[in-house]
Amino acid sequence: MLTAQRRIQIYNDQIAALDRLTPLLQKRVDMGASSPAEVARARVAVDLVRTDRERAVTVQSIARRELAIVMGVNVPDFSGVVGDLSRVGVPPVFQIVLKAIDINRQLMRWSAVWAQRDAELLIARLKPIPDVQIFAGWRHFNQVWNGTTFETNDNAVRLGLSVPLPVWDQNLGGIEAARESLSKVESERASNRLALVLALGRAYDTLIGAGREIELLRTSTIPNARTAVDGMENGYREGRYTLLELLDVESTSTQASLRELDALLNFHISVAIIEGLTGAPLKLTRGRRK
Repeated sequence: MLTAQRRIQIYNDQIAALDRLTPLLQKRVDMGASSPAEVARARVAVDLVRTDRERAVTVQSIARRELAIVMGVNVPDFSGVVGDLSRVGVPPVFQIVLKAIDINRQLMRWSAVWAQRDAELLIARLKPIPDVQIFAGWRHFNQVWNGTTFETNDNAVRLGLSVPLPVWDQNLGGIEAARESLSKVESERASNRLALVLALGRAYDTLIGAGREIELLRTSTIPNARTAVDGMENGYREGRYTLLELLDVESTSTQASLRELDALLNFHISVAIIEGLTGAPLKLTRGRRK
């Protein structure tokens, strides 16, 4: 949404700059220094920029609607947003960022699953171990003779021990199944971690590349383009440059500003991706990466 707003502003600035040339161009035509075709050429250039602006307005409307949906609103109840895309910085080295990947919730979920599968393997290994049972009892002896019971006053204590012998059932199938399940979880966790590391690496490389692009545009390209525009406008008033040359440098200056905007968008999206993968704010410092 911020990018769309800024893009519209860039096109508005270019349209305003071209509109300022119209009176000057018409004056040159009236003086016979330029042909009427140049007026039409200037109007075409302005109209093309206006079409680009209308396209940017459509993108802004879509972004506003998507943002409203994320905020839980079916119909956008705001016209714009406030933010600063221009603030950038240098991230820490990749090794430091990578250390935070292991606390990602996806990997923590796999750790819980692994613990469960490990417990199942332990249970499967314990199953063949005999279940020893010990029992004890008291017994009083009587003697029967010709249908008559005589008390002998004899007593005894009975002790018993039951030990099942798992000769045939070693639960080998259960142990193997539990071992394969644990190995599968380990492989899936490793694969999941590699995918997260790859996503983190892509976002980090995009962040570094966008930062370098922004630095080059700000320190050289954009200032030189603006200087060229000012020089061309003054030279056009003096008749030293043609309209085609002036329109070309105006377009170059606008494209440089749009390139910076795209780089800023990539930069901040990469920051958001890295923070989402690591679950921690990314600390950016000022200065240049060596």
